[in-house]
Amino acid sequence: MRLLHVHSGNLYGGVETLMVTLVREANHRPSLMSEFALCFDAQLAKELRSCGSQVYALGETRTRDPRSLRMARRRLRQVISEGRFDAVVTHMPWAQALFGRTVRASGVPLIFWMHDAASGHHWLEWWAALTQPQLVLCNTRYTASTLNRLYANVPAQVIAYPVALAPAGITAKKAEAVRRELDTSPGATVIIQASRMEAWKGHELHLQALGKLRDLSMWASWFAGGAQRPAERRYLAKLRQIAADLGIAERVRFLGHRSDVPLLLRAADIYCQPNQRPEPFGIAFIEAFAAGLPVVSVDLGSAREIIDESCGALVPAGDANALAEALRQLITNPRERSRLGSAGPAHAFNLCDPATQMTKIEEAIRGLPI
Repeated sequence: MRLLHVHSGNLYGGVETLMVTLVREANHRPSLMSEFALCFDAQLAKELRSCGSQVYALGETRTRDPRSLRMARRRLRQVISEGRFDAVVTHMPWAQALFGRTVRASGVPLIFWMHDAASGHHWLEWWAALTQPQLVLCNTRYTASTLNRLYANVPAQVIAYPVALAPAGITAKKAEAVRRELDTSPGATVIIQASRMEAWKGHELHLQALGKLRDLSMWASWFAGGAQRPAERRYLAKLRQIAADLGIAERVRFLGHRSDVPLLLRAADIYCQPNQRPEPFGIAFIEAFAAGLPVVSVDLGSAREIIDESCGALVPAGDANALAEALRQLITNPRERSRLGSAGPAHAFNLCDPATQMTKIEEAIRGLPI
């Protein structure tokens, strides 16, 4: 089966991580091959090519530039006509809105991969809703619960992402080397967050909670994730100032973009990501579990499906005191930290084992109602 995935490609986050995983897993599953049509030649395109995937350039496309959109659609029609694809998958409302009708006109089955909850109010969602796909793939039950805001009576399946679990070969020695690189004491309890540098990911609440733990001397904090747009760079500067104002700047490391997140996770002790709004999936949660870390987040969205008391903790959204208390318990109680962390790898495997999830994706597409 040969799939063409259509996406913007200008940023890099969880959706893009999924796409790279699809390509890498296809090396073990030649029955489900993925190629990509991207509008922006950025980090995603580079990583996909490095994995051996075919990437078609549609050209930089902007909704405010009708000419760029016409050219991208023309290029997509050409790619589809020459490719003999079994289905085309649009990712996010942007790609569905701009290219869904082009795909349907080609006669190739259209799949919409729903990566986030639909509000029903955004203009891109209204535009995307004008073209119905033949199948919707939803990453969580939470996301699926909002599908009716876009489409009614469209077949849908909930399939968790395949997530590449912690790679072998990450030794204690390598983890210790990372701590030295980041000027972190071997005895410190490291709290890590690896996410996009966007406000809804909860960095501010995270810092506020850490500020309430100044009396504890045995913790350090790492924030992994690069600022990709001007607003994100301003946000990062704001976070640095907050850490300074709270008197914890010397214990907080802003690491920027890192290509070695699995190693960082293995070198850390606790994963914390207190989102401001519901997380639609949370690849970072799964990666943290796979690395043997307890996960602390907020009681919203998909976190309720992914995190339970066997391997982490959920606190009320926006409650810095509750978050600080949950972190305090884990920092001061290594035994509890170990108990929760030891359950993580099996939990990650049960939820997102790549081989199992790739089988589910393939079966869903093979059963596509045409």
